[in-house]
This record gives sequence, structure tokens and C-alpha cells, in this order.
Amino acid sequence: MPNSTQMVFFLEVILFASVIFMHLSKKSSSVIALYVLQSLIIAMLLFGSSFQEASWSLFWVALVVFAVKVVVSPYFFHKLISENQLKFTASTYLNGPMTLVTLALLTGVTYSRFFKPLTILSRQNEHTLLLAVAMMLISVFLIINRKGALSQMIGVLSLENGIVSFACLAGLEQTPGLQLGIIFDILVWVIIATVFASMVYKQYGSLDVTEMTHLKEE
Repeated sequence: MPNSTQMVFFLEVILFASVIFMHLSKKSSSVIALYVLQSLIIAMLLFGSSFQEASWSLFWVALVVFAVKVVVSPYFFHKLISENQLKFTASTYLNGPMTLVTLALLTGVTYSRFFKPLTILSRQNEHTLLLAVAMMLISVFLIINRKGALSQMIGVLSLENGIVSFACLAGLEQTPGLQLGIIFDILVWVIIATVFASMVYKQYGSLDVTEMTHLKEE
């Protein structure tokens, strides 16, 4: 992790803001761009850790993370959109004001006594660590609140970015082999999910999950 605590806090603020703007965005390109921004910051944190620890293995992990999350995954999302002329659905279960209230409540809960014990993992980055937790909770809410399958997919990946940032800040050790395995799983999941979403859209003309609740096996 970078030596500068202020720099790490600044990067985590950007991560937190990105998932907030995912809730507010109504364009597919904007949401994908926000995910790319998240992933770029995660790669920066891992690169910083590799330089600080003088670890070549961690450096290669960071490089793979950059390739998969910043380059490959957005490519598949853009391909899905362009091939099916998809428009990112802004439809949500809660309206705009209620969504903002929920985001504020989730952030407030994160800084409550309920999550306070987590700060023992990193007293130096106490507030930054809690921001990572807030990012995870808000990513889960993105998955729940959005009706579009594409936005839910990006919400899952945003949640994974939040988990990685929390692990980096908390100093949780993971072997390079395990990290590469997780990245490989994410790559396979993205490929399968985009192919499946494309098939669903071609068949039903929508990725709105509420439009699919009435479907039955024939």
C-alpha cells in the first residue's frame, strides 16, 4: 500500500464516490467508466503494495488485475451493449430521493458502533477502512435496487473491488496464487455473464429482471 496515508484516503474517497455515482448514472457508458475507474485505483493500490514490499509476485498480480478489470471486462460490457443496442436501464425499486436517503443511512451505519470493531485491523487507516466497508454495502444495495441485469452485474464487480480495497487497507495477507485464482474466476464469470445476458436480451428484448418474473418453463 502506498506510504502516504492521505493519498490512500484520497483514492478510497474516489472509490466510494464512484459507487455513489453508479446509483445516479443513467447511461451504460458512464457506469462502465466508473467501474474502470474503480479497477484502475485497485490496480494502483496493488502496484503500490508490490513496490513497498518489493514483491515481484504481487507486481504480476497487480498487472493481471489491470489487464482483466481495466481492459478485458469493460471490453465485454461494451461489446454486449453495441451488439444488442442496449440502453442501460435506470429503473430502480426505490425512487431517487429514497435511494439517496438509503445511501446516506448505509454510510451512517458504517461509521456507527456496529462496524467500529473492524478498525482494530488498521488503526492508521481507520476512517479509510470504514469507507471501504461503506463501498461494499452500497455496492450490495446497487445490486438489490437496480432492475437491470447489466447494472446488477457491474454491482457485483463493484462489490468485489470494495472487498479487495478493504483487504489491502486491513493488511490481510493473500498468496499470489489465490489472488490470481480469484481474478481468473472473475474473468470467467464476466465472459459467461455477458454471453448469457446477450442471449436473454435477444430472446426477450429486455434485461429488466422484473420483466422476467412471469416466465415459466414450457
